[in-house]
Amino acid sequence: MELPLRLRRRLLSLIVAAPLGGAAAAEDRYAAARQRLLAEIERDMRATAGSTGRAALSPRVAQAIAKVPRERFVPPELADRAYENRPLPIGHEQTISQPFIVALMTELVDPAPTDRVLEIGTGSGYQAAVLAELVARVYTIEIVRPLGERAAEVLKALGYANVEVRIGDGYLGWPEAAPFDAIVVTAAPEQMPQPLIDQLAPGGRLIAPIGSRYGIQQLQLLRKDAQGRIVTRSVLEVRFVPLTRGR
Repeated sequence: MELPLRLRRRLLSLIVAAPLGGAAAAEDRYAAARQRLLAEIERDMRATAGSTGRAALSPRVAQAIAKVPRERFVPPELADRAYENRPLPIGHEQTISQPFIVALMTELVDPAPTDRVLEIGTGSGYQAAVLAELVARVYTIEIVRPLGERAAEVLKALGYANVEVRIGDGYLGWPEAAPFDAIVVTAAPEQMPQPLIDQLAPGGRLIAPIGSRYGIQQLQLLRKDAQGRIVTRSVLEVRFVPLTRGR
């Protein structure tokens, strides 16, 4: 039986005014958390500008950080902590990096929409997702198979069709897909890997934490000019898990 017009309008108004529930409410809650996190990252950018040379995120990088659902890249029991500005464990003695560091490293490689980017150390897949929002193609390598496989599943579920995940030794890079406009290394080698330098395109940028596995590392930004000459500068003291090599 069709309801009278006045009653139908009343029911519609109640539906529109009702609070969000279920998945919609959760999404709304996380959206607010992402905005709070972004404000914290911008604060940290200002605080470290003397060392990094960047006092703020570019609009494109800020938009990517605000969009990527970090709660999908942490273990389910840590979802409510996903927007804390700190690293979190993801299993296998690995962590998802502090969001400020993810944002800073992304900012420093100057991602362009046409870029092809290599990431070493997929981990949770979060850094790859942020890069995927900004560039044409992301190639990412993870040596811990369960982590790489889970990251690939999450990235696929979220619709990141421009990310390719490989299980393997990231120190050696991805020669058949080279050269890369940018390379982001999210685990610490003791020295800048020469294979990665070789796979960087002229004009490319490479960022990596360099140093001892048991101490403080230096986040280093390497640039290769059009003639292939290398310029490297230290950006910030950091602490990353060590870069694991294949056996």
